[in-house]
Amino acid sequence: MVGGKRRREAAPGGRRRSGSGGKKDGFGKAAKKVIGKPRAAKSYAKKTGGTADRKTLRRRRKTGVQGVARKVPAAKTTAGVPSAAPVKTSPAPKGPFAFEVKPDWEAFIANIRRQGTPRRVHFIELFLDAEVQDAICQRYGVDAGLDRSDPFFKLRRQIAIQRFLGYDYVRLCPAGMDMPTKLIVAQDTAELARKSGRQFMEEHNGPITSWEEFHAYPWPDPAKADLRELEWCEKNLPDDMCVIVSGVAHFAEYLSWLMGYETLCYALTDQRDLVKAIADKLTEIYRVLIPRTLQFKRVKALWGSDDMGYRGGTLMHPKDMREFVLPGHKMAAGMAHEAGMPYLLHSCGNLKAIMEDLIEDAGIDAKHSFEDTIESVIEAKGTYGRRIALLGGIDVDFMCRSDEKAVRDRVRKTLEACMPGGGYCLGSGNSVANYIPLDNYLAMLDEGRKFGR
Repeated sequence: MVGGKRRREAAPGGRRRSGSGGKKDGFGKAAKKVIGKPRAAKSYAKKTGGTADRKTLRRRRKTGVQGVARKVPAAKTTAGVPSAAPVKTSPAPKGPFAFEVKPDWEAFIANIRRQGTPRRVHFIELFLDAEVQDAICQRYGVDAGLDRSDPFFKLRRQIAIQRFLGYDYVRLCPAGMDMPTKLIVAQDTAELARKSGRQFMEEHNGPITSWEEFHAYPWPDPAKADLRELEWCEKNLPDDMCVIVSGVAHFAEYLSWLMGYETLCYALTDQRDLVKAIADKLTEIYRVLIPRTLQFKRVKALWGSDDMGYRGGTLMHPKDMREFVLPGHKMAAGMAHEAGMPYLLHSCGNLKAIMEDLIEDAGIDAKHSFEDTIESVIEAKGTYGRRIALLGGIDVDFMCRSDEKAVRDRVRKTLEACMPGGGYCLGSGNSVANYIPLDNYLAMLDEGRKFGR
C-alpha cells in the first residue's frame, strides 16, 4: 500500500496502524592515527609503496589496518534469545546526518506550546515500523553494545534509536491493555517486508455485534495495566529526554474495530444503545488508565490516537461523533491539562466538520496526521496554526514516490512556512511505514537538522 493514509491497517501487535551517506563502520585506533593527519597518511603511503587510494581505505575500514577481519564471538543463546551482547570492538559508526542534534525535551514542549520560534527544528513521529528500526540498527550499529539479556533491552534500544535520529522523547504505551479484534492478513510487498504479513481490520463484523458478545468480551482492567516501563524511565531515562504517553483515547477506532465498521454504521440506526454502551465502557477504562500514566514526572505530554475520518469526511456523522467520541477526548485533554501537560491528537481523515469542536470544546493542543489530498500541513498552518500546534505533515505518499532531492525541497518549503512562531514539529504525514524508502526518511531528518544553520 502506497497511500498517504494507513487508516484501516493494523500495526504489529494488533495496533493500527538504503544509506544516506553514513559510514558503515568506524576505524581502529591505528587507522585513526594514519588517516587523521596528512603527514601520517603520506608516511603510510611511502611504506606501502604507493598512495592510500579510496579502495585501500574502504578495505581498511572494514578489516582494520592489518587487513585482518575482526571476529566477534557469537553470543550464547537460550531458546533463540541472546544471553549476552556481542563484544564491541570498534567505535559506534557515524550517522548519515550533517549536524549533531542533542535532545532537549524542555525546548520541544515549549515549541508544542507555541512559545516562540524554536532555536532548531524538533522532530516527531507516531511510530517507526519495526522493520525500519531494524534496518537503521543494522546499517549504523545503533544497538551495538546493548545487553540483549537485559529485561529492558527493547526500551534501551528504543531510546538509543530515538537519540540517534534526533528525537527529544520516547513514546510509551501502557502494556496489558490489548482489546482483541478481528484481523485480515495479506502479503507484505514492501522493500522492508514484514515476514508475518500486513494486517488489516475486518470491517464487516468485529467481535462485538450483539449484547451477548458485549458482556462476554474480555475487557482489560485498567487498574492492572503494566506500567513497568514508565517506572523504569523515572530513574533511567536520560535527563534531556521526556516520555510521551500514547496508546490511549481510542474511541472512534475501537467503536469501528470492535463492532466492525459496517456493523457500526447499521448499529448507529438500529442499536444505538449498544454503540453507547461500548463508548461508555471505553470512557470508563481510559478514565482509570490515563491518570495512572500521568503520575510519572518524566511524562510531559499525552498523545491520543484515534482515526476519525476518511478522505471525504468523518467516519460517522458529526452529530454521532459529538455524542460517542468527542466527550472522550475532552476528558483525556482535561486530564492532561490538569497534570500540566499538552494533549496531542493523532487522527487520519478529513476532520473539517469537527475541528472547531476539537479545538474549542475538547481542547486539543496539537494535531497530527496530514494528507495532501485532504489538507497539507502548510494549508493547516494558515487555517488553525495560530491556535494549536501542527505535527508532521510530509505526506507519506509523497515520501514513497519522490526522490531525495524532492524530499529535501519539500522539507525546506514546509519549515519556511510552519516554523515561524513555533508550534511545528517535523515528521511524516502519518508514521514511518516500512514501505517508505529509508533514504528518503533519513533525508527528511537531515534537512531538518540543516534548517536555519
